[in-house]
Amino acid sequence: MEEKRKCLIIGSGPAGYTAGIYTSRAGLSPLLIEGMTPGGQLTITTEVENFPGYPKGMSGPNIMDDIREQALHCGTEIRSGLVTEVDFSQRPFRCTVDDADVIYADTVIIATGATARWLEIEGEKTYRGFGVSACATCDGNFFRNKDVAVIGGGDTALEEATYLAKLCKKVYLVHRRDEFRASKAMQNRVFNTPNIEIVWNGLPKEIVGEKRGFAKAVTGLTITDKLSGEDRTLNIDGVFVAIGHKPVTDLFAGQIDLDAQGYIITKPDSTATNVAGVFAAGDVQDPHFRQAITAAASGCKAALEAERYLIANE
Repeated sequence: MEEKRKCLIIGSGPAGYTAGIYTSRAGLSPLLIEGMTPGGQLTITTEVENFPGYPKGMSGPNIMDDIREQALHCGTEIRSGLVTEVDFSQRPFRCTVDDADVIYADTVIIATGATARWLEIEGEKTYRGFGVSACATCDGNFFRNKDVAVIGGGDTALEEATYLAKLCKKVYLVHRRDEFRASKAMQNRVFNTPNIEIVWNGLPKEIVGEKRGFAKAVTGLTITDKLSGEDRTLNIDGVFVAIGHKPVTDLFAGQIDLDAQGYIITKPDSTATNVAGVFAAGDVQDPHFRQAITAAASGCKAALEAERYLIANE
């Protein structure tokens, strides 16, 4: 099957659905292809307290259901499926869904997001969302006056540790090497924070926990000392994995400009890529903030810019 669209949105989540809301209201009749994870990373979180409009907090899946419903209400056509091939060298742009259907689009908004890099150790998947997190800003508030561990040695890990130190009783910063890769400024901040304990040469082995009624909770992190080979278990309530994120951009390699980490490069103060008519929104082009609200904001920007591009090229 082949069809023609003014606007195609690739990916869901706060960026994609918000782009759908704005392009629908602009009369662009957008088609949104949800991808492998409808709703994005927020669907694997539990309680979210920092998204506007939910004064008592709300589960991540429920928030995404609400935004999706709003996009549908505004007129966005949403389909399940995966965009498997794109060709941005021709106009209209040619995009293939599930290796079968072809969509020709005058504009494309990429909102495929990013995924956290995980440790892939025992217990990590079991307790993900129940004490295991990849975002201190999102989930740190649930661990006030508790003991937690942060895994990593780069700027992100040290930044997460110093943020959590303001909320938590104690923060173990576990790093597999004997020195950090982070900037000196970040290192000095960590070294001068009294409730951060650094665990050098620590290899995370297992996240342990227990069932509490119908819920689950982390109770400890077992680590192996790389030098001695001995194991020890930290008695903690939460584990924050900060070993990086991977943008979902393999599909676009060779089609648009990506940075060294694979994030889509957009023009300053814009969601426009190096290909006119192709825009990027959300975590796929944001290695810094990675928040649901900033993703939604960039989805709005991409929609407005797509509308303006179409008007200018009528």
